[in-house]
Amino acid sequence: MEQEMRYIWEIWREGSFSKAAEKLYLSQPALSMAVSKAERALGAPLFDRSRRPPTLTPAGEIYIETARETLRLESEMKRRIADIRELNTGRVRLGGSHYVNAYILPDVLATFGRAWPKIELELLEHSSAHLARLLEQREIDLVFSANAALVKAYEHVPAFRDRLLLAVPEELAPQAASAAALTAAQIAAGEHLRPDCPKVDLGMFRDLEFILLGSGEVLHERAMSFFQEAGIAPRVKIRLEVGQHVTAYRLAGGGMGAVFVSDRLVAAAPEKRLRYYKLAGHATERQFFMLLPPRKYVPAAVRAFVEWFGTAIED
Repeated sequence: MEQEMRYIWEIWREGSFSKAAEKLYLSQPALSMAVSKAERALGAPLFDRSRRPPTLTPAGEIYIETARETLRLESEMKRRIADIRELNTGRVRLGGSHYVNAYILPDVLATFGRAWPKIELELLEHSSAHLARLLEQREIDLVFSANAALVKAYEHVPAFRDRLLLAVPEELAPQAASAAALTAAQIAAGEHLRPDCPKVDLGMFRDLEFILLGSGEVLHERAMSFFQEAGIAPRVKIRLEVGQHVTAYRLAGGGMGAVFVSDRLVAAAPEKRLRYYKLAGHATERQFFMLLPPRKYVPAAVRAFVEWFGTAIED
């Protein structure tokens, strides 16, 4: 990136001429002169200096967009050259939900780290939508998601599958469903995957209160479709909405209500107070994917992780 572009980029990032000057080890007058020179060459102001902090003009927005792409291209060039020079080093920046990061990735990351000790791993935890924005801006290399819309929008590689179960505090479980109730130990043993495992109608649980993820989350939408198919929407009783799958599961384990939960989470973190049910007539299987930036260079370290994940995880 050229010097003047670097200066303007830092002013935008810092939101202040003085802070940018300090970061760039320049005097503020020198920085202001450099920006004025660039503006004269372009024939348009880049910042509205009448505002505090200074804001981008329409020309400035175009300039920053170009600067961002320039940075991306420079970063990609450096990484590609590094791949050629030394294939066993690099960095992989991963993103996922708390469920994925805490209960799916630990063993995979540990074994990958031992196999590729010179590859640096970074792990970020946030919502799928936020992580997708970071992926688009190339601030992260790979995101785990089961969001069909995001999967369609990005390059993707199958990662793992899980199955959603209904989990109910034992003291709230209806007697009529007792023959189909499973324990956490039975889920860990995979008994719910057997073809002869009994299934229940969600309508049997219509009188229970449910803990759901918040509106807009994929699991929330799937839960609402379950209720609709069972004929209990919109009368379903929602006691609480939370931001994380794991939080909802733990609250159910505390006796607060019923929850839809991944079988992988149950196996990894059993809640003995809960009883688990395999649901009839619902699309309970989820396919997670590793999302990659569309039509962009994938560094060797990231490719190595994708290949390693495919052999390390049990589907």
